[in-house]
Amino acid sequence: MAIVAQEEEKKKGPPLVMQAAALLVVTVLAAGMGWLTGSYLEERRDPVSEAEPEGIAPETSQGEQEEAAGSATPSTIIQLDPITTNLAEPTNVWLRMELAIVFEGPADPALARAIHQDLLAYMRTVKLKQIESGSGFQHLKSDLLERARIRSDGRVKEVLIMAFLYE
Repeated sequence: MAIVAQEEEKKKGPPLVMQAAALLVVTVLAAGMGWLTGSYLEERRDPVSEAEPEGIAPETSQGEQEEAAGSATPSTIIQLDPITTNLAEPTNVWLRMELAIVFEGPADPALARAIHQDLLAYMRTVKLKQIESGSGFQHLKSDLLERARIRSDGRVKEVLIMAFLYE
């Protein structure tokens, strides 16, 4: 009687061949969906971006260049001295930032030094939990840009973060 009960217990699961077939079907379906998704996304890709190497801006026509030159003043980039300070909380965490400022038109070194001091003072008030996530970093970048624009009366177009390290 015990031998019959043991044989019945062994036959309860599906056979190995059925499990292998189910695994094969699921794998083929996943590969097919991946291929279809890839081909769909490939069709929707912008054809201009394929022809350009990374880091090179697209060429503009002569008319577009003249229009851009006539309507906008050239921008000037000034790299600021590195900012090294401790954060407001926790006080044992140090921060080092290397920034550059993009001015609309000619740059003013005295104004750049004033912006540097303002950004240094602001960074001393920042807490670690405010900047440790990706969205926190984006908020920090927008706050730095806002402070620079206020200090320069709107002459700063962008604040570029070249290096950002906290320890």
